[in-house]
Amino acid sequence: MRDLVAAFQGEVPSGGTAQLLAWLDAFSDEHWNFRGRLGGAERDRVAVCLPASLGEAALTAAEGLGLTDSIEPPHDRYDHLLVLGGLARACLQRTEHAARLAATRHIGTVTALGSLRPLGPAERQVPGVEHCATEADALAAGVRAAGFGRDVPVLVAPPRDPGAPRANTADTYEHWAAVAEPRPDQRILIVTSPIYVPFQHCDAIRILALRYRCGIDTVGFDPARASTPQPDGAAGPDRYLQEIRSAVRAARALYAAVV
Repeated sequence: MRDLVAAFQGEVPSGGTAQLLAWLDAFSDEHWNFRGRLGGAERDRVAVCLPASLGEAALTAAEGLGLTDSIEPPHDRYDHLLVLGGLARACLQRTEHAARLAATRHIGTVTALGSLRPLGPAERQVPGVEHCATEADALAAGVRAAGFGRDVPVLVAPPRDPGAPRANTADTYEHWAAVAEPRPDQRILIVTSPIYVPFQHCDAIRILALRYRCGIDTVGFDPARASTPQPDGAAGPDRYLQEIRSAVRAARALYAAVV
C-alpha cells in the first residue's frame, strides 16, 4: 500500500490504525474514486486510462493485497454458503463456482443474495441472462444453469437507506442474517469475485462475525475456469484501484465497529 501511494505522489503518514485508515480513505477518494467522479455509476460503466507506470503499480498492489487470487476454502464443512450478486456476468460466474464447491464439500444451506438493481443494456446482452430484468433475475438464472441439484433461493434485500438506489453488500448480509439467524458454532462460506474479496470479507466480519460470532471464509471464483468469460477491462488497473478503495473503506468501518 505504501508503494502504491508513493506511485501517486503520496506518503502514508505515521499514526494509529484509525488515523491511517482515515488518511487512506481521503487519499483514495481523491485519486482512485472513479465511480464517485461519475456520480456513483455502476462498475461496468467506468473506464479510466492510466499511465503505464501507475497501471503497473496498481496491478502489483492488487496482487499483494489479495484482489487477484482464487483460493480453495480452508474447511470441508460449512453450515451456510452465500453467493453474492453483482453484475450479470458475475451472477453466472459466482453461482457456477458455488455449485462446484458445493459438490465437493459438506454444505448446509445455499442462498444467493441479490437486489432489484435493473440490469444495464450491456448486461442484458450476456448469454444466459438476455431475458432478465434485474440482478436478482440474473442470480436466479445462474442458479438454474449451475445445476446445484437442490433448491437454492434468491434472497432479495431492500436498501437499508431509503434514499439508496439498491441494496449494497452489507444490506444483503443483514437481510440474510435476519432470516437465517446464524449461530456462533456455524461456519459461513461466501462466494464472490476475486477483486471484491477484501472489502466483502471485511463487511462480512463486521455484519455477521462480530454480531453472531460465526466463522467466515470469503473466496473468489477462478476466471480461468468460468464458463462465462470476463468482459474487457474487468482486470484493468482502474478497476483494481477502485476496489482497493472499497477495501480501505470496509476496513475502516470494521475497525470502527471493533473499537
